Amino acid sequence: MATATAKKLKIRPLDDRVVVEPFEAEERTAGGIVLPDSAREKPQRGKVIATGPGKLLEKSGERGEMSLKVGDRVFYGKYSGTEVELEGDTYVLLRESDVLAVQL
Repeated sequence: MATATAKKLKIRPLDDRVVVEPFEAEERTAGGIVLPDSAREKPQRGKVIATGPGKLLEKSGERGEMSLKVGDRVFYGKYSGTEVELEGDTYVLLRESDVLAVQL
């Protein structure tokens, strides 16, 4: 289920993992104060750009169905997953269970 973006980057997540492109960190507070790079919060939202085939189930040997799909906007834990840099862009590799919610 790799997307065109994932193919271009030559990355294919395994099992129940997803590749998320994080959204940019907020540059201003709600009150309009400009934040320097060192004070910006690490993003906790992003867009799914590739999904794995699903977790291999021990009892049946079949693959479990992924509940996430490419294009979903998701929320994940601040310290979840692994950040990787590919071709100059930063992505987060997460297990499906590390995703907290999908934005509707």
